[in-house]
Amino acid sequence: MSDATEIRKGLVGVVADRTAVSKVNVETNSLLYRGYPVQELAAMRSFEDVVYLLWNGDLPSAEERDRALALERSHRELGDRLMGVIERLPDETHPMDVVRTAVSVIGGEDPTAWSDDPDEIRQKALVLIAKVPAVVAYIQRHRRGLPMVPPRDDLGYSANFLWMTFGEEPDEVVRRAFDVSMTLYAEHSFNASTFTARVVTSTLSDYYSAIVAAIGALKGPLHGGANEAVMRTFDDIGTASNVGGWLDDALARKRKVMGFGHRVYKRGDSRVPTMKAALDTLIAHYDRADMAALYDTLEAEFVRRKGIYPNLDYPSGPAYHLMGFDTELFTPLFVASRIAGWTAHIQEQLADNALIRPLSVYDGVAERHLDGYVENAASRAAATRQEEMAG
Repeated sequence: MSDATEIRKGLVGVVADRTAVSKVNVETNSLLYRGYPVQELAAMRSFEDVVYLLWNGDLPSAEERDRALALERSHRELGDRLMGVIERLPDETHPMDVVRTAVSVIGGEDPTAWSDDPDEIRQKALVLIAKVPAVVAYIQRHRRGLPMVPPRDDLGYSANFLWMTFGEEPDEVVRRAFDVSMTLYAEHSFNASTFTARVVTSTLSDYYSAIVAAIGALKGPLHGGANEAVMRTFDDIGTASNVGGWLDDALARKRKVMGFGHRVYKRGDSRVPTMKAALDTLIAHYDRADMAALYDTLEAEFVRRKGIYPNLDYPSGPAYHLMGFDTELFTPLFVASRIAGWTAHIQEQLADNALIRPLSVYDGVAERHLDGYVENAASRAAATRQEEMAG
């Protein structure tokens, strides 16, 4: 490798592998799941159908849907051991760390954790799809000093998620907006957490280890943590009238404004219009014109000054806030959804595996030696040769 070797920091522009799971169609600026534009799926299909699509390559028949729904609903209970682990963690533990630990516990309880059989991988993933919402809901309630709300098998995924979190059946507009967010967050090609899951899978480690590693990658504010940062920005600004001054200061300090920009999209994140429409229904439902004014003013001013458009985290942060989720729960909500995409990529990696091991260009100090080591090594070698000749 020469000094002229091109280094792609952040693997920008590097094509690491093929995938049939999803792609960004540049021509239509659409994110496709197994060929379907995500905005169409969000408008016409449930999150449960989208999970099935990502794992199996096509949408379920009525019989396949019923079977998958029954299995998911049968695994929603956390169990005393897992609840005990969550309760013993320090109160200040970040919810992402709680979710990561919970997945490790679930994996530790699985006697077939090492299996790479595709059907068993889907079964393990279905358990996580069912249990992680219960974990996230219990985190919020435990932090507020509230008891666990048992799951209900007569409710769909999103309605049950909200039921366990807030202890009441959600209004349809809230359930619908939440389901849309789950669909939009479910998959996004070779992003940082997905690639992390594929790297771990490529070593032939177990399914749960790949998911735990992906959660660690998603925790970072440059990836999944951005939706939390968006809400903190809104809290910091306060009202739409403060946007100009706040932005003047932020740009002068070269402060990164979270919720804007994307590595893949150059003409704006294709998921934003769908999530923004869902946010608008929540703003109307909760009568929060002040939130709409702040959102629109910050977006317009930032785009005018920087020419950078919002990503999915920008509308999802305030949407989750209006639903009643604690800000620290936003990224765990991302986890609950993205398990679907991670699992699809883990399956794909296992089906045609090669250990992922990139190279690097060394630019440290030149070779050097400890004093006396070379001379001593030569003496040891000479002594060894004499012993061999004598033998």
